[in-house]
Amino acid sequence: MARSPNRGRDREDREESEFKEKLVGINRVAKVVKGGKRFGFAALVIVGDLKGRVGFGHGKAREVPEAIRKATEAARRGLVRIPLREGRTLHHDSFGRHGAGKVVLRSAPPGTGIIAGGPARAVFEMLGVQDVVAKSLGSTNPYNLVRAAFDALKHQENPRGVANRRGKKVSEIISRRRDGSADADSADAAA
Repeated sequence: MARSPNRGRDREDREESEFKEKLVGINRVAKVVKGGKRFGFAALVIVGDLKGRVGFGHGKAREVPEAIRKATEAARRGLVRIPLREGRTLHHDSFGRHGAGKVVLRSAPPGTGIIAGGPARAVFEMLGVQDVVAKSLGSTNPYNLVRAAFDALKHQENPRGVANRRGKKVSEIISRRRDGSADADSADAAA
Protein backbone atom coordinates (compact mmCIF):
# COMPACT_ATOMS: atom_id res chain seq x y z
CA MET A 1 0.00 0.00 0.00
CA ALA A 2 1.46 3.35 -1.06
CA ARG A 3 1.64 6.19 1.43
CA SER A 4 0.10 9.52 0.66
CA PRO A 5 2.74 12.23 0.22
CA ASN A 6 0.51 14.66 2.18
CA ARG A 7 0.06 12.35 5.16
CA GLY A 8 2.04 14.54 7.62
CA ARG A 9 0.38 17.70 6.33
CA ASP A 10 -3.10 16.19 6.85
CA ARG A 11 -2.29 15.57 10.51
CA GLU A 12 -1.07 19.17 10.90
CA ASP A 13 -4.28 20.51 9.33
CA ARG A 14 -6.39 18.37 11.69
CA GLU A 15 -4.35 19.61 14.67
CA GLU A 16 -4.75 23.22 13.54
CA SER A 17 -8.53 22.87 13.29
CA GLU A 18 -8.63 21.12 16.68
CA PHE A 19 -7.03 24.09 18.49
CA LYS A 20 -8.24 27.65 18.83
CA GLU A 21 -5.91 30.53 19.53
CA LYS A 22 -6.38 33.88 21.21
CA LEU A 23 -4.01 36.83 21.05
CA VAL A 24 -3.71 38.28 24.57
CA GLY A 25 -1.25 41.07 23.96
CA ILE A 26 1.16 42.57 21.48
CA ASN A 27 3.94 45.00 22.42
CA ARG A 28 6.37 47.06 20.40
CA VAL A 29 9.87 46.45 21.70
CA ALA A 30 13.07 48.28 20.85
CA LYS A 31 16.65 47.11 20.60
CA VAL A 32 19.21 49.90 20.84
CA VAL A 33 22.02 49.46 18.33
CA LYS A 34 24.88 51.62 17.09
CA GLY A 35 22.79 53.44 14.49
CA GLY A 36 19.73 54.03 16.69
CA LYS A 37 16.83 51.75 17.60
CA ARG A 38 15.52 48.63 15.92
CA PHE A 39 11.84 48.05 16.55
CA GLY A 40 10.23 44.66 16.80
CA PHE A 41 7.05 43.12 18.19
CA ALA A 42 6.39 40.72 21.06
CA ALA A 43 3.19 38.64 21.09
CA LEU A 44 1.51 36.62 23.85
CA VAL A 45 -0.87 33.89 22.59
CA ILE A 46 -3.08 31.33 24.37
CA VAL A 47 -3.92 28.10 22.50
CA GLY A 48 -6.49 25.52 23.60
CA ASP A 49 -8.83 22.79 22.40
CA LEU A 50 -11.81 23.93 24.55
CA LYS A 51 -11.80 20.45 26.16
CA GLY A 52 -9.20 20.69 28.92
CA ARG A 53 -5.92 21.30 27.09
CA VAL A 54 -4.34 24.75 27.04
CA GLY A 55 -0.93 26.37 26.54
CA PHE A 56 0.61 29.81 26.22
CA GLY A 57 3.47 31.10 24.13
CA HIS A 58 5.57 34.19 23.67
CA GLY A 59 7.15 35.20 20.36
CA LYS A 60 9.25 38.11 19.16
CA ALA A 61 9.95 39.19 15.59
CA ARG A 62 10.38 42.27 13.39
CA GLU A 63 6.85 41.89 11.98
CA VAL A 64 3.57 41.30 13.85
CA PRO A 65 2.37 38.18 11.93
CA GLU A 66 5.72 36.46 12.43
CA ALA A 67 5.67 37.23 16.17
CA ILE A 68 2.14 35.77 16.44
CA ARG A 69 3.19 32.64 14.49
CA LYS A 70 6.19 32.09 16.79
CA ALA A 71 4.03 32.58 19.90
CA THR A 72 1.41 30.13 18.59
CA GLU A 73 4.06 27.47 17.91
CA ALA A 74 5.50 27.94 21.40
CA ALA A 75 1.99 27.62 22.90
CA ARG A 76 1.34 24.35 21.03
CA ARG A 77 4.63 22.92 22.28
CA GLY A 78 3.71 23.78 25.89
CA LEU A 79 0.17 22.36 26.08
CA VAL A 80 -0.95 21.02 29.47
CA ARG A 81 -4.04 18.96 30.34
CA ILE A 82 -6.20 20.29 33.19
CA PRO A 83 -8.85 18.07 34.85
CA LEU A 84 -12.31 19.68 34.75
CA ARG A 85 -15.42 18.82 36.77
CA GLU A 86 -18.30 17.88 34.45
CA GLY A 87 -16.29 19.50 31.63
CA ARG A 88 -17.44 22.96 32.74
CA THR A 89 -15.66 24.10 35.95
CA LEU A 90 -12.68 23.43 38.22
CA HIS A 91 -12.64 20.65 40.83
CA HIS A 92 -11.59 22.92 43.69
CA ASP A 93 -10.36 26.42 44.52
CA SER A 94 -6.67 27.19 43.98
CA PHE A 95 -4.12 29.97 44.20
CA GLY A 96 -1.26 30.68 41.81
CA ARG A 97 1.49 33.21 41.57
CA HIS A 98 4.31 34.23 39.27
CA GLY A 99 6.48 37.14 40.23
CA ALA A 100 4.19 39.88 41.58
CA GLY A 101 1.14 38.46 39.75
CA LYS A 102 -1.25 36.49 41.95
CA VAL A 103 -4.48 34.75 40.90
CA VAL A 104 -7.22 33.11 42.98
CA LEU A 105 -9.45 30.62 41.12
CA ARG A 106 -12.77 29.35 42.47
CA SER A 107 -15.10 26.71 41.05
CA ALA A 108 -18.63 27.95 40.40
CA PRO A 109 -22.16 26.55 40.04
CA PRO A 110 -23.74 26.13 36.57
CA GLY A 111 -24.82 29.38 34.92
CA THR A 112 -22.18 31.57 36.59
CA GLY A 113 -20.10 32.07 33.46
CA ILE A 114 -16.48 33.18 33.34
CA ILE A 115 -15.94 35.96 35.85
CA ALA A 116 -12.33 36.90 35.22
CA GLY A 117 -10.39 39.80 33.78
CA GLY A 118 -8.43 40.07 30.53
CA PRO A 119 -5.58 37.56 30.35
CA ALA A 120 -7.12 35.07 32.83
CA ARG A 121 -10.40 35.13 30.88
CA ALA A 122 -8.53 34.16 27.69
CA VAL A 123 -6.96 31.17 29.49
CA PHE A 124 -10.37 29.90 30.70
CA GLU A 125 -12.03 30.43 27.31
CA MET A 126 -9.34 28.40 25.53
CA LEU A 127 -9.43 25.75 28.29
CA GLY A 128 -13.16 25.23 27.78
CA VAL A 129 -14.24 26.24 31.29
CA GLN A 130 -17.78 27.66 31.36
CA ASP A 131 -18.20 28.52 35.07
CA VAL A 132 -15.36 29.98 37.13
CA VAL A 133 -14.63 32.97 39.32
CA ALA A 134 -11.10 34.40 39.25
CA LYS A 135 -9.54 37.35 41.01
CA SER A 136 -6.16 38.77 40.09
CA LEU A 137 -4.14 40.44 42.81
CA GLY A 138 -0.90 42.38 42.56
CA SER A 139 0.66 42.86 39.13
CA THR A 140 -1.51 43.60 36.10
CA ASN A 141 1.22 42.56 33.66
CA PRO A 142 -0.45 40.09 31.24
CA TYR A 143 2.62 37.83 31.11
CA ASN A 144 2.69 37.45 34.90
CA LEU A 145 -1.08 36.97 35.12
CA VAL A 146 -1.11 34.22 32.48
CA ARG A 147 1.76 32.42 34.18
CA ALA A 148 0.07 32.80 37.59
CA ALA A 149 -3.17 31.36 36.15
CA PHE A 150 -1.23 28.39 34.76
CA ASP A 151 0.45 27.93 38.16
CA ALA A 152 -2.99 27.80 39.82
CA LEU A 153 -4.33 25.38 37.17
CA LYS A 154 -1.27 23.15 37.67
CA HIS A 155 -2.45 22.52 41.25
CA GLN A 156 -5.85 21.19 40.09
CA GLU A 157 -6.42 17.51 40.92
CA ASN A 158 -9.30 15.23 40.03
CA PRO A 159 -11.01 13.16 42.75
CA ARG A 160 -9.88 9.88 41.18
CA GLY A 161 -6.19 10.81 41.57
CA VAL A 162 -6.71 11.97 45.17
CA ALA A 163 -8.60 8.76 46.00
CA ASN A 164 -5.82 6.58 44.55
CA ARG A 165 -3.15 8.48 46.46
CA ARG A 166 -5.04 8.29 49.76
CA GLY A 167 -6.28 4.71 49.33
CA LYS A 168 -9.96 5.70 49.49
CA LYS A 169 -12.93 5.39 47.20
CA VAL A 170 -13.86 8.24 44.86
CA SER A 171 -17.37 8.31 46.37
CA GLU A 172 -15.93 9.08 49.84
CA ILE A 173 -14.08 12.14 48.54
CA ILE A 174 -16.95 13.45 46.40
CA SER A 175 -19.54 12.84 49.14
CA ARG A 176 -17.58 15.14 51.45
CA ARG A 177 -17.76 17.87 48.82
CA ARG A 178 -21.53 17.42 48.56
CA ASP A 179 -21.90 17.36 52.36
CA GLY A 180 -20.13 20.72 52.60
CA SER A 181 -22.47 22.31 50.03
CA ALA A 182 -25.54 20.73 51.72
CA ASP A 183 -24.49 22.24 55.06
CA ALA A 184 -24.23 25.67 53.44
CA ASP A 185 -27.71 25.28 51.90
CA SER A 186 -29.27 24.25 55.23
CA ALA A 187 -27.59 27.21 57.00
CA ASP A 188 -29.08 29.59 54.38
CA ALA A 189 -32.54 28.06 54.88
CA ALA A 190 -32.31 28.41 58.67
CA ALA A 191 -31.36 32.12 58.46
